[in-house]
Amino acid sequence: MEFLIFLAILAALVFWGVAIYNRLVTLKNRVTNGFAQIEVQLKRRYDLIPNLVETAKAYMAHERDTLEAVISARNQAMAGLEAVAKDPTNAKAIAELGSAEGALGSALGRLNVVVEAYPDLKANENMMQLSEELTSTENRVAFARQAYNDQATEYNIYKQTFPPVIFANMFGHSEDAALLEYEDREAMQEAPKVSF
Repeated sequence: MEFLIFLAILAALVFWGVAIYNRLVTLKNRVTNGFAQIEVQLKRRYDLIPNLVETAKAYMAHERDTLEAVISARNQAMAGLEAVAKDPTNAKAIAELGSAEGALGSALGRLNVVVEAYPDLKANENMMQLSEELTSTENRVAFARQAYNDQATEYNIYKQTFPPVIFANMFGHSEDAALLEYEDREAMQEAPKVSF
């Protein structure tokens, strides 16, 4: 009789451990999927930027530095995205992507300020369509990033709570999922500086 009770307790512990393991795997996969959604939107954004710059070039020939800064920031952000896509759990790569995205956002902000000085460019149908698509994509990126950060937070909370915290390292879940934050809060408070 005591042996049966011992087996029942042992079976319950095994099932409990399996449930914790399965929940950790599920949450980690949700984090990976959440990043994949960001990746789709960022790639769409990166594809739109060269078209936007090409459209603006014809009107803004003497604003070459601004246009080059946008393309350079885009290329850095793309490189950051490729690094994170290889391993969405790499906190350093996610931080570097966040920094590159912040630089790209800043460069696009400067471009928008410069575009305001060119009424013909603002009225250009191509430019209006590209700007609208870019704005729509920015919104999608924000929603995807929010969903990813929610999933990463849920994963981190679960693995840091008791009893999963006891088993997380044993099950290969030692690293927390990094949040993707690319707005520099201090820089966001300042108006963009533009010099002509």
